[in-house]
Amino acid sequence: MATLKEKLAEKIPAWRERAGKLVNKHGDRAISGVTIQQAYGGMRGVKGLVCDTSLVDPQKGLIIRGIPLKDLVHKMPEEIFYLLCTGELPDKAGLKSLQDEMSAKAKVPGYVFKVLDAMPEDSHPMVLLDTGILCMERESVFKKKYDEGVAKGEYWESTLDDSITLMARLPAVAAYVYRRRFKKGGPIDPDPKLDWGANYAHMLGVSDDPEFANFMRLYLVLHCDHEGGNVSAFTCRTVNSALSDLYYALSAGLNGLAGPLHGLANQECLGFVLGILEKHGNKVPSDDQLKKFVWDTLNSGRVIPGYGHAVLRATDPRFSAFLDFGKRVCPEDPAFKVVERLFTLVPDILMEHGKAKNPWPNVDAGSGSLLYHFGMKEFPYYTVPFGVSRAMGLCSQAVEARAMMTPITRPKSVVTDWIEKEVGM
Repeated sequence: MATLKEKLAEKIPAWRERAGKLVNKHGDRAISGVTIQQAYGGMRGVKGLVCDTSLVDPQKGLIIRGIPLKDLVHKMPEEIFYLLCTGELPDKAGLKSLQDEMSAKAKVPGYVFKVLDAMPEDSHPMVLLDTGILCMERESVFKKKYDEGVAKGEYWESTLDDSITLMARLPAVAAYVYRRRFKKGGPIDPDPKLDWGANYAHMLGVSDDPEFANFMRLYLVLHCDHEGGNVSAFTCRTVNSALSDLYYALSAGLNGLAGPLHGLANQECLGFVLGILEKHGNKVPSDDQLKKFVWDTLNSGRVIPGYGHAVLRATDPRFSAFLDFGKRVCPEDPAFKVVERLFTLVPDILMEHGKAKNPWPNVDAGSGSLLYHFGMKEFPYYTVPFGVSRAMGLCSQAVEARAMMTPITRPKSVVTDWIEKEVGM
């Protein structure tokens, strides 16, 4: 049996050697060019980062360490974190070792809840989550080791320690945010017999349906990572590249996730679905009625939430996983039935409309309807479980960056005068 830290210690020397050879032999070779449009357009499509934890293939969707996500949907979230960190799925002993370590580190310091209790009652759930993370910064092992003068090549070890502690505590903090913010009662103690995802479901107290734990495991797996250039990942890695510990970096990354162009899409999609139901007397409309609703939306200049993706050019396999889950667990739920019917109708309509580069659904088209089905009807909270899941990717990317001794992120900016001179204006 190899623990997560032992497995990483085994692999990191080879990773460093591989990267070193590439830099030494081909360091001057260009891998991307930058257009003026990209410079003014948020650097979209510019290849300027290395992230080995995951990639998004236009046809296959999310791939975790070489394994398509569709082949991982029945795995535990803890297995996915191990895979993100090492490139290998753990054996049973390795999984138990990680789960035992997370369980041992899961107790949230009491001062965290006191800080959250002192916040205004109408604080946004993501503000509460990020504050809960940031106020634990005093617990950082990395900070202590750095102050002691630990060697640079060993930074990854204390970053891993911080990662496991943060992930172990996030479900309890996130569940408390839900219960406090929406007046659901006091906190629910974790159950040491439950796994990470099931414990989160348990502490939320949303549903007694045993399928809710299965849903939360699936949700945490599907949102775990998404390359290194999205706002939350890029922000987290940039802050961490300054050797700010993970409490600073993860909180910063999740602040980016809270933006309406990043992590709020699932609630916008659910709002669209519920709007359809409301317009039709809270009944699932016919296909003709749905087609009319979609066309009316497009003709008014609006988009269909949940359809299209910056990279994907096929149905998001994360959406497919949620669709399969819903068909098994709640096929007659009205909101889910609308999601399912939209999937059969919208792509053809968008292709006929002619303005969508990708007419296929992404993960956000279906996730909100399932949260709603299990009784979580408070839209502002929906980004919080997304953040709990994405912490796996952000933390594993930080471990990777410190293992590879990646330097501080510092791209060069130019002024508009320089661009005008370059193009001869």
